[in-house]
Parts: sequence; C-alpha cells; structure tokens
Amino acid sequence: MSAPAAEIKKGRKFDQVLDGARRVFMRDGFEGASVDEIAREAQVSKATLYSYFPDKRLLFSEVARIECNRQAEEAIEVIGSGAPIEEVLHEAASRIVRFFLSNFGQQVFRICVAESHRFPELGRRFYASGPALVRERMSKVLAPYVEAGTLRIDDMDLAANQFGELCKGDLFVRSLCGMCNDPTEADIQRVVNGAVEMFLARYRA
Repeated sequence: MSAPAAEIKKGRKFDQVLDGARRVFMRDGFEGASVDEIAREAQVSKATLYSYFPDKRLLFSEVARIECNRQAEEAIEVIGSGAPIEEVLHEAASRIVRFFLSNFGQQVFRICVAESHRFPELGRRFYASGPALVRERMSKVLAPYVEAGTLRIDDMDLAANQFGELCKGDLFVRSLCGMCNDPTEADIQRVVNGAVEMFLARYRA
C-alpha cells in the first residue's frame, strides 16, 4: 500500500472491511496484520480492500478512530452525571489510563509518532481520534461541575488536556519503552489517584 489518501472512499462493503480489519489489528497488531489476512477476515477481495483503503496506515487510523469513539461513548454512559466530582474523575481517569496502556492504544501512539512527519494527514486523523477526542469529551464532563461551582476552570481546553496528560504519569512512557509490560492494578491506581488528586488540587473551587 502507498501513501495515505486524503479521503476515505465508502461503499457497500465498507463496514465489512472495517469489522474484519478491527479483528485482525486487535489480534495481530499493526505490524503483524497483513493485507491478505484482513481481506480474508473481512471476506472481501484485495481489490475491494484497496478501493476503500489504499494504505494500511489509513485503514488502521480509521479503525482507531471508530474504536476511540466507541470507548468514549461507553465511558460517557457509565460516568453519567450528578455523581460527586471525585467519582467522575476517578472513573474517567481509570478508563483513559487503561486505554493508554492497552496494546491497541500503544500501537496507535507509536504509529502516529513514527508516521506523522511523513504523512501529515495521518497525524491529523490520529490527533482527532485521540487527544482532541479526550479534550472534547472531558470538557463535556467537566462543564456541569463548573456551572455548579464545584470546579473553577477559566480555560476548559487547557484543563481537559491537562487531565489527559496527568493520566499518563510515568507508567505510559515506561510501558512504551518496554520497562513495564505488565502493570499491576496497584500501578494503575497509583496513576489514577495521582491524576485526580493533582487535578482537583488545581481546579476545585
């Protein structure tokens, strides 16, 4: 496959291709997923696959976008509204940290870093489905608590971005570098609790 196209072409078997690609990427990772295997899993010809996605990176970025949106919507439903801010932030942080540490989440990050300088459109797509999505959804979660006077936030975009970065702690980078391939629940809770405490220390009214 060649360089990513600017637009994705859709057709009758588009969703079928995405479903098959998602299963293969989740099972084999980006590097291990072959175009032949994706086509077999999706039960389409390679010509059909190429007609929608001329590059495997572009296909992976679309799978990542859909998966990130799915997890974000699920998180919003679970978090709900009206719960104490500590509980809401803890649930949000737990989900963000676990995604950062998942094989899929780390693959998304690695590919974005490795390919964005050569394929800017790919970088924009990954950013929109990652950091920008976290910022958007966290802003919606935080807004009612600002209106209620529980939080005092003047720059919502900055605060939402900061929360996402706090959820990385040192665990995310250590995992990327192969220094923490199997984080314990205690490791995860340490980062989650630290992110929530630091955020509230800055923004609690």
